[in-house]
Amino acid sequence: MVTKEFLVGLLSEIPDPEIPVITIKDLGILREVEMGKDSCSVTITPTYSGCPAMRLIEDQIRDVLSGQGIKNIQVNMSYSPAWTTDWISDEAREKLRKYGIAPPEHTSVDKGILMGKSTFPACPQCKSINTELISQFGSTACKALYRCKDCREPFDYFKCI
Repeated sequence: MVTKEFLVGLLSEIPDPEIPVITIKDLGILREVEMGKDSCSVTITPTYSGCPAMRLIEDQIRDVLSGQGIKNIQVNMSYSPAWTTDWISDEAREKLRKYGIAPPEHTSVDKGILMGKSTFPACPQCKSINTELISQFGSTACKALYRCKDCREPFDYFKCI
């Protein structure tokens, strides 16, 4: 018999399609798993509305569950509460850093850009905070593109949301 804990474990291993070194569990978008006799309902929260990765994540969830013989699968999108970078685990932040992406600050209250203030994330390669913003949009909409002024390497910064 397949248990809820077993399924949560399997679903927790689904990688984020845009950043494959972290999982949907690491990101905090896997919210809830409920089991019935021959059914399973999974609730996920998108990182932002319109995130193109959500359809692929939903398909991956369905693949994992159907691979366990579950036929009645429901994947629900929950928009409330809204996802925040505060939900990213500390382990995931370290995985991002090692992958070359500066992780978001530990708080989603960074609204400095609205006031014309820049964020200066530490370079994930050399750890310098002597960095500069190149573009508010990096390889995906949830990241900004920065460059380290010391080692001269460009890097993505996962924006605080």
